[in-house]
Amino acid sequence: MRFAATVPWFRFIRTASLAATIATFSFLSPVSAQIQNLPSGSNPVQPIDPNNPNNLRPTGQSSSLLSIEGGKRLMNEASSAVSSQEYAVAQKKLQEARVVFNQLSNFYQQLNASFSGIDNRVATDLRKKALETAQMRDNATYQLALVHRAQNQPALAVPLLVQIVKSQNPTRDLGLKAYQQLLELGFVDTQYSGPGRRNSPSSQK
Repeated sequence: MRFAATVPWFRFIRTASLAATIATFSFLSPVSAQIQNLPSGSNPVQPIDPNNPNNLRPTGQSSSLLSIEGGKRLMNEASSAVSSQEYAVAQKKLQEARVVFNQLSNFYQQLNASFSGIDNRVATDLRKKALETAQMRDNATYQLALVHRAQNQPALAVPLLVQIVKSQNPTRDLGLKAYQQLLELGFVDTQYSGPGRRNSPSSQK
């Protein structure tokens, strides 16, 4: 392939640089991914105690995996693993977080569609949650791509980065960062600096 002939497939990422790069971004993205299964061994719905019917634990609580807090907990565990150079552990945690956030985003999107035209206040809140969790999913995807790069697995990183550019749009910060990663990997040739900036017409070598 052309990019393999002109640009090295991968570059090692220093641990400190990788840990610093893995962060949370604030831009929202469209919801486009398909519903996936939850990580194996998860138990998102807490059992009901028949002797105490009032002791219900909704999935929104931090003890549940199928929740924003549950996804964030996985992200924090992944970040700690990256700091310790335990990339296999970080990869597993990020994959699980990605599935959780994707499930949440799709569920919120489905609820939003159900309330559209019935109660705009509820529909607006659900749409916001769908976008927020989609952003979290894309953040987890980006960090997972960086972990793959740190393990010299560009063939696994490239598809994830392409997904981010498509979901985020290259004019947004995360989409731009994903495109820059593709440029460093040699998968694309033309520099893109973002809207309103001068782009280099030549390829980076």
